[in-house]
Amino acid sequence: MTDHESVGLGEAWAAVLADYETHLTAERDLSAHSVRAYLADLESLAAHASRLGIDQPAGLSIRTLRSWLANLQTLGKARTTMARRATSARVFTAWLARTGRAPSDAGALLASPKAHRELPVALSELEVRALLDATVESLANEGAHGLRDLAILELLYATGIRVGELVGLDIDDLDRGRRVVRVFGKGRKERSVPYGLPASEAVELWLERGRPSTAIESSGAAMFLGARGGRIDQRAVRRVVHERLAAVDGAPDIGPHGLRHTAATHLLEGGADLRSVQEILGHASLGTTQIYTHVSNERLRSAYRLAHPRA
Repeated sequence: MTDHESVGLGEAWAAVLADYETHLTAERDLSAHSVRAYLADLESLAAHASRLGIDQPAGLSIRTLRSWLANLQTLGKARTTMARRATSARVFTAWLARTGRAPSDAGALLASPKAHRELPVALSELEVRALLDATVESLANEGAHGLRDLAILELLYATGIRVGELVGLDIDDLDRGRRVVRVFGKGRKERSVPYGLPASEAVELWLERGRPSTAIESSGAAMFLGARGGRIDQRAVRRVVHERLAAVDGAPDIGPHGLRHTAATHLLEGGADLRSVQEILGHASLGTTQIYTHVSNERLRSAYRLAHPRA
């Protein structure tokens, strides 16, 4: 757990943030990364409130929250950062009121600065094919390492799962007969995602020929293994994607999340309905999935401008 007093917070703030950290971890089952992000935002809020003489969270008001965000704006923080911090504050103040740590919810009326949403970068179908073909061509020289990388790339593109979901997979999470993978998303929400024949063949090659030569006693049931035989970590998977894409001329330098964007974009371009794509990606809100319709429309407009004589 974080030592909140060590970052200059008073005892009351430190105690409440420690309780909130426990709530995020034990009750909401958030990832360590999400918990750190929430706490960093709230430590910033606590420091600002303390400078205003507010020595405990119960003293927060909407005015304090707005002055905190205004101060961040003067420091040049991006709108996406501002929006995230406003959300962190609202969730925190709601928890304070709900648990009796504050007399009312100070953040109930706090608005979020509208974040400018960049369209996600996605590979074209030709770039995906070139990426996978280049990986296949390298198998003769790379053995188990190449088989693992091919299975990782095929599965990321086939399913659109998050990199954290991929590294958490165990062998038994794959129903290899039905070609369905069980994943645990944000908040440990379980969903099943189908994958196609190319991904199935790559996975079978890895499990039958690659993994046995890499596994050690402590590998356990982990689906994908790192160089030393333990469960592969997210940094290693990001490195795999970046390095393999570097071999594709003209392809954008994207990571695993870019392959997730690519999978979603190609599903919609292929005629999948928005609700189905939402289920596959594990989005809580349909609004999050809708950004991919903008990507598809943008590609359609680009193709029209290039192809139509009177565009």
